[in-house]
Amino acid sequence: MDFILAIDQGTTSCRTIVFDKDFNEVVKTQRAFTQIYPEPGLVEHNPEEIWEVQEETIKQCIAKSGISISSINCIGITNQRETTVVWNKHTGKPIYNAIVWQDRRTADYCHSLRLKGLDTVVQDKTGLLLDAYFSASKINWILDHVDGARSHAEKGDLLAGTIDSWLIWKMTGGNHYTDSSNASRTLLFNIHTGVWDEELCGIFEVPVNMLPKVLNSHDEYGNYKVDGENIQIKGVAGDQQAALFGQACFRSGMGKCTYGTGCFLLMNTGKQAVTPTNGLISTVAWRLKDNLTYAIEGSVFNTGSVIQWLRDDLQIIETAAESEDLASSISDNGNIHFVPAFTGLGSPWWDMEARGNISGITRGTSRAHIVRAGLESVAYQVVDIWKYMNELAPHEHNTVYVDGGMTENNWLMQFQSDIIQQPIAVSEYPETTARGAAMLAYGILPDEEIQLRYKYFKPNMSGEHATRLLSSWHKAINRTLYKPHASS
Repeated sequence: MDFILAIDQGTTSCRTIVFDKDFNEVVKTQRAFTQIYPEPGLVEHNPEEIWEVQEETIKQCIAKSGISISSINCIGITNQRETTVVWNKHTGKPIYNAIVWQDRRTADYCHSLRLKGLDTVVQDKTGLLLDAYFSASKINWILDHVDGARSHAEKGDLLAGTIDSWLIWKMTGGNHYTDSSNASRTLLFNIHTGVWDEELCGIFEVPVNMLPKVLNSHDEYGNYKVDGENIQIKGVAGDQQAALFGQACFRSGMGKCTYGTGCFLLMNTGKQAVTPTNGLISTVAWRLKDNLTYAIEGSVFNTGSVIQWLRDDLQIIETAAESEDLASSISDNGNIHFVPAFTGLGSPWWDMEARGNISGITRGTSRAHIVRAGLESVAYQVVDIWKYMNELAPHEHNTVYVDGGMTENNWLMQFQSDIIQQPIAVSEYPETTARGAAMLAYGILPDEEIQLRYKYFKPNMSGEHATRLLSSWHKAINRTLYKPHASS
């Protein structure tokens, strides 16, 4: 049994990867699924379609690999976090589409709870901000807007969970489980006690009996039957926590940044759940052998989407790769600053009303300046988060481990190292999220040595120059913020 099947259920596609016991990729399959936008600011997925697409990739991946079912040791699952499904436990049918983590329909509801002064108790217990980003308000909305849903929930007829729970239910024929990392993204889970919190469930009017049993991130979740043979699901983690594990950031102070549509930075804080500030959150990284490990997290909403916008909407580049050539063709940004607050600003500003801004334009401004400023904005936003993380959890580790599509841009990675004034270690294998799920399923423990391959970038810029550039960036941020921010 030398192979591990990793399921990576993402926001726009489902992937399945077969790894060998040394966590080398054997084969991968991927397929996109439908994005549903009922109104501006609303984002939904069809849970049944997610399962059908994911199952198809599983079967295709096994067939493509040519390996026997009996040679697969276990299954690991990682998933888009916060996205929420409510379904009937008798029929197994969702009562509404999954409400995606990006969805903002419950923003006013969350604001009303903050006006009642409930944000403090929520943050103290969950480590999170009282925001529509997380799952609790999404469950509340479904119960209030689907006919009869609340009464059915109170009778015990409905179940709720994040996407991992939905997949586990479908794969095992009815096991209602989740892991601590996913549970910690709901606003209903007390990260200090490690259980669903009755007070929090009361605040959001979510019956506790709807929620899944919380297991360790490496645990026995049940069997998935393929062609009459059982494969045991043994590892589950939310996507960013899985990436932290997949980067082997096992010691307190070690951190990673995943560059995708947005950027997610996580730093391992060990057994201590650090009290967060400045738009950062404290979250469960994983729970192994009933011991919780915590992390600080910061979110940048728009990074890869900056290049997509320049390519698809402004059409000033034809390919993402062209951005690297343009950025390196000029010596500086021509005093252009691009703050890509398309959907507000995340950590450390957390200003949902801020909107994008390109400043400093003159007749001498070229498309190269705008593209370079867009790439620089990615690095600046990462530095702003990393600075506060280091203040909250001082440590000796000075390397940032990175992965994701944008790490293929060598100019950006060098500028990131320059502006953060620390080495950047780019994973040579891009699928660190799926690898983390495989490592958890296989039972890798944080005290084990894992050999991973990296490409390193080291700072070439002086600290004084980096400070001046950051100062200019913060002036541009202040012109963008809906309200002035103390951190500026």
